[in-house]
Amino acid sequence: MTLSAVATRYAHALADVVTAGGSPLRAEDAIAQLRVFEAALRSSPALANALATPAVPVARKRAVIRDIGYVLELGQITRNFLYVLVDHRRIALLAQIIETLELTVEERLGFGRAEVSSASELTREQQAALVTKLERITGKRLRARYAVDSALIGGVVARIGSTVYDGSVRGRLEDLRREMRAEG
Repeated sequence: MTLSAVATRYAHALADVVTAGGSPLRAEDAIAQLRVFEAALRSSPALANALATPAVPVARKRAVIRDIGYVLELGQITRNFLYVLVDHRRIALLAQIIETLELTVEERLGFGRAEVSSASELTREQQAALVTKLERITGKRLRARYAVDSALIGGVVARIGSTVYDGSVRGRLEDLRREMRAEG
């Protein structure tokens, strides 16, 4: 089984728990808590190494997660999930699991994801208008992630699944160049 398949398996298992009716932990909160823990791992290579190495006993790893979990105010479900990851030596996949969990939860809630790149930071109003237009075009409810791409001259490029909507100046110039070649 590939690493991404393993991450998907764990992400789907947690998604099953947090999207179930009556779950004491909302999916968004689980994702946020895991991101906080993952940030702690990234900021401390010694911690990440201690949780990943087989030389440290599982009981000690669980104690570390418990203690950090209290400090970071992680819920019991989140801590239990982290225990499962260290028990099965999968803590190194946490970032990948979080990403897959986020996509899985969005999909289960009926959302698609739009990855939007723009030449400069978009205002909240511009973001809202762009999402509204993309939702109209795709017929899907969307959650967007925004990034600034210095390679763009202006405009935006949105990727939804495997479809790219190129409204950048570079894209429009490329379209114009193709049209001019086709005519000549």
